[in-house]
Amino acid sequence: MAEIFTQSACIQFSQMFLLLIFFHSSEYLLAIAIHGKSNVTLESFLISKQYIIELGLSFLEYLIEVYFVPELKELWWISYIGLAMVITGEIIRKVAIITAGNAFTHRIRTDRDKRHNMVTGGIYRYIGYLIWCVGAQIMLCNPLATIVFTFVIWRAFAHRIAQEEFYLRQFFGAEYTEYARQVPSGLPFVK
Repeated sequence: MAEIFTQSACIQFSQMFLLLIFFHSSEYLLAIAIHGKSNVTLESFLISKQYIIELGLSFLEYLIEVYFVPELKELWWISYIGLAMVITGEIIRKVAIITAGNAFTHRIRTDRDKRHNMVTGGIYRYIGYLIWCVGAQIMLCNPLATIVFTFVIWRAFAHRIAQEEFYLRQFFGAEYTEYARQVPSGLPFVK
């Protein structure tokens, strides 16, 4: 069993855990900075039961493949592409959150807050989290999880975009309808 934890495996797992810690703690701290500690719950860590299961399956795939096909985990050029995607996704997401300011929340708003304004500039429409998640699986050289995470995250965002747009049309009326007509969602295959 000791041969499973080769230098490559230790580096990839270490990178993944550091990236996970940074992502989740920075999401929480950024939410506090924008909305104030009294308005933020532990949900802003973005850790759910489904997420833990998906992450566990990702790690299980990694361990099975590192044992049976260890050469797959030695494709460092692929791993570095994944790391670059994670960093890019992280930057896009955090810049988007900062740009949106008070308009950003981790949960979809169903009531308009008096401070809620329509954000039409910046990189908010680009899906940094999708890039981050897929990049993390590429970094681990997990082919199955890469496919599954791409589909699951894409589907979740397609659903979320539809929900958000419903409420944004209620909050901002014709102004949002015109904006949505002119600007694509940023998520492939979702108008």
